[in-house]
Amino acid sequence: MNIRLEQPEDYREVENLTRESFWNVYRPGCTEHYVLNQYRSNPDFIPELDLVMEEDGRIIGHIMFSRAELVLDDGTKVPSWTFGPISIHPEYKRKGYGLKLLNYALDKARELGIGFLCMEGKIDFYRHAGFDLASKLKIHYHAEPRDAEVPYFLAQELIPGWLKSKGITEATYSPPKGYFVADENPEAFEAYEATFHEKVKALLPGQLPQFCQSCGMPLTKNEDCGTNADGSTNFDYCQYCFKDGKFLQDYTMDEMIEHCAQFINEVNKQIPKPMTRDEYVQMMRGFFPMLKRWR
Repeated sequence: MNIRLEQPEDYREVENLTRESFWNVYRPGCTEHYVLNQYRSNPDFIPELDLVMEEDGRIIGHIMFSRAELVLDDGTKVPSWTFGPISIHPEYKRKGYGLKLLNYALDKARELGIGFLCMEGKIDFYRHAGFDLASKLKIHYHAEPRDAEVPYFLAQELIPGWLKSKGITEATYSPPKGYFVADENPEAFEAYEATFHEKVKALLPGQLPQFCQSCGMPLTKNEDCGTNADGSTNFDYCQYCFKDGKFLQDYTMDEMIEHCAQFINEVNKQIPKPMTRDEYVQMMRGFFPMLKRWR
């Protein structure tokens, strides 16, 4: 096994590896390979932590890191970091390679002075590398209520006491804009995706929570989803917002928020701590600008 810096001649191989690794894992299909493709020229990209893992001369793993930021309650922005995608070829998953690559990369990150990481992923894997729920450190996820214990939002102080040293007792994290490049440039993404062999998208148990990118409704099964013009399933929008390739309401974002606010009683049945209508509207005003339709 060998871990080294990625080289330009590795790019296509690594992007294909990333696509194979993430397909239908966190969402129907995946966009991680396009994020990587675009991120290499992003100023937030950290080339010193752009690493590939080889076994018998074959690239079987990859990880990248990015600069990010935490926003304090008074609006102050504090530089921070995140990482991902981290990819392991399907033939090598569940054999310890991912953890070896991650731990190696985290050691390198500490050497570079990276003190704190936030990320989205499955705690069953990432806890083995020292990650825990970010809410335990009072770091909130931008798209969830502040008092929520978000199961997929994780964090770790790589340098013990880093948060205290920066005077951070509570903050909010949003993924860097570069991670949304596929949503912001859908036509470019589709053209890029067409250069790979075709794969079938599916909404599967165990994926991260999926939400309608128009109204925020949870998508838990194919029947929740809208349809494209050709009748195929659209995994971005719900059946109440999108049908046959068209939006069903000609709303502005504010009008959509007002429309959704009428369902606050139903929402409160699904969450541990009920919200008032005003609290729900305020939460949606923070969440909706991150949805694909309103971004």
